[in-house]
Amino acid sequence: MFFASDNSGPVPQAVLDTLAEANQGYTFGYGADALMDEVRQSIRDLFEAPDAAVYLVATGTAANALALATLVEPFDTVFCTPMAHIEEDECNAPEFYMGGAKLTLIQGPDRMTPEGLTASIESQGNRGVHGPRRGAVSITQVTEMGNVYSLDELQTLCDIAKSYDLPVHLDGARFANAAVSLGCTPAEMSWRLGVDVAVFGGTKNGLMGVEAVVFFDPAKAWEFELRRKRGGHLFSKHRYLSAQMAAYLRNDLWKDLAQRANSKAAHLYDGIRKRNDIHVINDVTANMIFFQAPRGVHQTLQAGGAKYHVSGGDLTEGPADGLLTGRLVCDWSLPDTEIDRFVSLLTTA
Repeated sequence: MFFASDNSGPVPQAVLDTLAEANQGYTFGYGADALMDEVRQSIRDLFEAPDAAVYLVATGTAANALALATLVEPFDTVFCTPMAHIEEDECNAPEFYMGGAKLTLIQGPDRMTPEGLTASIESQGNRGVHGPRRGAVSITQVTEMGNVYSLDELQTLCDIAKSYDLPVHLDGARFANAAVSLGCTPAEMSWRLGVDVAVFGGTKNGLMGVEAVVFFDPAKAWEFELRRKRGGHLFSKHRYLSAQMAAYLRNDLWKDLAQRANSKAAHLYDGIRKRNDIHVINDVTANMIFFQAPRGVHQTLQAGGAKYHVSGGDLTEGPADGLLTGRLVCDWSLPDTEIDRFVSLLTTA
């Protein structure tokens, strides 16, 4: 019962098969392989963006940090929520790659609000040479609390950014889960709303390790290439990145994997909400569940073999009725029998 992360699951056989095929013979490196040509065209078609510049890197941190570094100058600031991945989980990599540009945190919940974004933008750029210049807006979709922005919410945020002439970066580590949840196309969740650069994540949705960075305005393409190389993220044996993404895009595997993950989370949610003393604190529309339960319940679940992260206090010490928060993440491969086993444990916890 492994619910710790969608990074923890296996790679689909179709991806491994494509990697094996790519491993035959010789080809050009550094992204000049034929598979990358296929990937580039497939992503342009998928996003309905024929002029988009498409690049691959191995990690989400590299994708976000290099994309933002391409959008802003060292004396700028990037607007994001306190729970954004670029703030919580990337060890200042964005600031490092941006050459010292700072993050300005928008107060409020995990989903950025129009009022919060406007207030934060207004709070910066007013001190002339003594303060940071307004740089870019970074939106995380799905959020780190497992919530999904609606298209209307994204549109409003992008409109605000554009009213200040700020570019928009979409952190899409779980891009596929969000698109499936909303029933929309990648184009409808990106450039049609005003997004300038999107990360089309693969690692959390079944791939071995690859993320696509999609610039809808190719004017920034060459700068991104230079930054990727300078930052040490241009693979010489690039075909192994290309092969993963090619398999992901063929026959809409990206969508199938996300649908599986989301449906497994819905199945799990149905079982959890039957308990009156458990409170689910996010909208379960993608593949993550955050729930508050008594310490004793968490102890029983984990003693029974459930693997997931708990926050809000020590799991082993404290009153049994003390509330702690658990995070459950479903990946595409999670067996339904494991979900049922988890729910069964809840009946005895």
